[in-house]
Amino acid sequence: MTEIALYQPDIPPNVGTILRLGACLDVTVHIIEPASFAWNDRSLRRAGLDYLDHAQIIRQPSYQAFCAATAGQRQVLLTTKGEMPYTSFAFRGDDILVLGRESSGVSEEVRRRAGAQITIPMRNGMRSLNVAIACAMVLGEALRQTSQMQM
Repeated sequence: MTEIALYQPDIPPNVGTILRLGACLDVTVHIIEPASFAWNDRSLRRAGLDYLDHAQIIRQPSYQAFCAATAGQRQVLLTTKGEMPYTSFAFRGDDILVLGRESSGVSEEVRRRAGAQITIPMRNGMRSLNVAIACAMVLGEALRQTSQMQM
């Protein structure tokens, strides 16, 4: 099953929104520590509402621990630096969509280890989309391509 990984997330409401997305679509969400906020942050719970109780959350203490736990699965990095549009990419059913911090992206190690780097084409002059919106767009396409959409 396609999964999501948030690398050292730094905006609690976006994490809450992505956890809600994961709960609704039955997709596991990995949180790669350290996060820059307390796990019981009010804005995290406000964005996730009561869906957080239904989310499949795996908290990874480090990127290395995440890699060990998910060995054999392809990491697909969503990045503004990617050249392959997500709509042209061939997703596999066990891919992990990796999203970086909104403030600083991912480390060079994460970039190097990614099995693919994809992007969402945008109008010239625009830097990036909100991470939760980008996640939803790409996850929807990955689930569609791999026939994993729940009905």
